[in-house]
Amino acid sequence: MQKLSILRFSPNRFTIQLSIAVLLLILSLLCGISFGSVTIPFSEIVQILFAFITGQSITEIPSSTISIVTNIRLPRVILAALVGASLAIAGAAFQGLLQNPLADPYTLGISSGASLGAVLTIFLQLSLPFISFLTLPIMSILCSFLTIFLVIQFTQLLDRQMKVESLILTGIIISSFLGSIISLIISLTGEELRQIIGWLLGSVGMRGWSHIGVLIPFLSIGLIILLLSSRELDIISFGEDRARHLGVNVKRKKWLVLVGSSIVTGAAVAVSGTIGFVGLVIPHFVRLLFGPTHSRLLPLSFIYGASFLIWADLCARTIIQPSELPIGVLTSLIGAPVFGLLLVQRKRERRGSV
Repeated sequence: MQKLSILRFSPNRFTIQLSIAVLLLILSLLCGISFGSVTIPFSEIVQILFAFITGQSITEIPSSTISIVTNIRLPRVILAALVGASLAIAGAAFQGLLQNPLADPYTLGISSGASLGAVLTIFLQLSLPFISFLTLPIMSILCSFLTIFLVIQFTQLLDRQMKVESLILTGIIISSFLGSIISLIISLTGEELRQIIGWLLGSVGMRGWSHIGVLIPFLSIGLIILLLSSRELDIISFGEDRARHLGVNVKRKKWLVLVGSSIVTGAAVAVSGTIGFVGLVIPHFVRLLFGPTHSRLLPLSFIYGASFLIWADLCARTIIQPSELPIGVLTSLIGAPVFGLLLVQRKRERRGSV
């Protein structure tokens, strides 16, 4: 039985935890910018970033080095951080809402739905009037909404109580179905084939500041929704009946969390492609290290998710230089075994409680 004391935590302790996470993120950002085919010292990176922010010019550092930092590595590292943060906080919200550490945008099918929206946009050459540059993220978010709605409706047909296991199983089934539709589209593609395949493998390479500009507005909206829902997620974790007695509109809050998570997932998938298991692994380990209180779980998952994907991208582009691995392949290689271990652990816990 959980105790209501988890709803309270020491602000001073959380400040220390948050400070450590931010310092790790800053170190990750510097390492992500520094290492590559050309290694750039931290001191030069700091000078370049300061000049980049203030608009000053630098004469003592070669222009090629400045270009590498500001035009190639900096936007790539920032985009990796934002995508990792988006997927991690969405996963933490899903796990809290469904009270299951196995839930995340990938297992619930939302990533597949967002991927289908992006693939359809590329295949059909869709373009929204007046806001053509937002066509891909908007289509991804809409399809992620439709996917989670379909998952919920189908789960209710199978199980009126909407048990978490039924929801996850339905998500996996629908994810497989959407994956088959994507495969069908790929088989029909011509010139778009290379673009779709490269996008589906997941990457933050060959992206620029425009992709960051597209992601930030959607991420900001979803982030605000999820952070404002942290207290209600804590209360819901004790049971929906108790939450209702405490004045929480459970149905409304569920939909808000689902909407917020779908927004950040759809936007992240739109700019980076399919990157699996970040929303599963990071929130799980943050919960093990810092506890289940969502007031700190959500922001810490956000920051550690950013750091994790920076390091994953760094490994993906340096491990087989001069070529690079798709980052989605690397995260799946890490996440799939962890997912299996979580399943085994959960099975053992159930046997021990019987």
